[in-house]
Amino acid sequence: MAAQGLSNLTGKVALITGASSGVGAATALLFSRLGASLSLTGRKKENLEKIAKQCEDISPSKHQPLYISGDLTVEKETRLILEDTIKHFGKLNVLVNNAGIIETGTIENTSLEQYDKMFNINVRSVYHLTMLAVPYLVSSKGNIVNVSSVNGLRSFAGVLTYCMSKSAVDQFTHCVALELAPKQVRVNAVNPGVLTTGLQLRGGLTEEAFKQFLERSKTTHALGRPGEAEEVAVAIAFLASDEASFITGVTLPVDGGRHTMCPR
Repeated sequence: MAAQGLSNLTGKVALITGASSGVGAATALLFSRLGASLSLTGRKKENLEKIAKQCEDISPSKHQPLYISGDLTVEKETRLILEDTIKHFGKLNVLVNNAGIIETGTIENTSLEQYDKMFNINVRSVYHLTMLAVPYLVSSKGNIVNVSSVNGLRSFAGVLTYCMSKSAVDQFTHCVALELAPKQVRVNAVNPGVLTTGLQLRGGLTEEAFKQFLERSKTTHALGRPGEAEEVAVAIAFLASDEASFITGVTLPVDGGRHTMCPR
């Protein structure tokens, strides 16, 4: 996807979590095209290295991203990710909290283990990393973009813990936006609909079930199709840019109109 018409992020340092695949990888690539210096983190080191190399190749200044493989549910590793970023770049302008997981389950067949796993990565790690990053974002008058979901805005059966975790991310976005606004730090979120990234495959769907899920998305999204990671990345880049200087506390649906739909 071309970066023409998008904001220039030259001089900005961005830390992107979950950057080894999906929306995180697409965001890293777009930010590179727009001139940002990147700190990338994810759990899959091989994928992370590959994305970092692609970012370097397309960066206007051939900036080599810092990439740090780590588990955000481990407090020590989260601290090291932030510390290494500041040590390497000396500042932080943008935090993209993208890392997240999904699993299926209802109140009848879910478990406390699934609840803890979902909230540890989707909510607790976002809370912790943001806490650590805030002093540096205050110093740079930077901003935060959280990657939530349409599931945070609307209720869907069969993904109970995921829906709860994303609604928590939305409330976190609103509250922190209010808390940091006096210090000129903006906090926003994007709420994607179904994407072709394969998130649901990693969450337990079979290849055939995922294929059917994407096909069904043609009827559950007003625009008649699932979305692409690059379409979400563009929204993240806008919210992270100076062009969004008067936008904070927003949970922006990037979902082909799914959040507006209601069965008849």
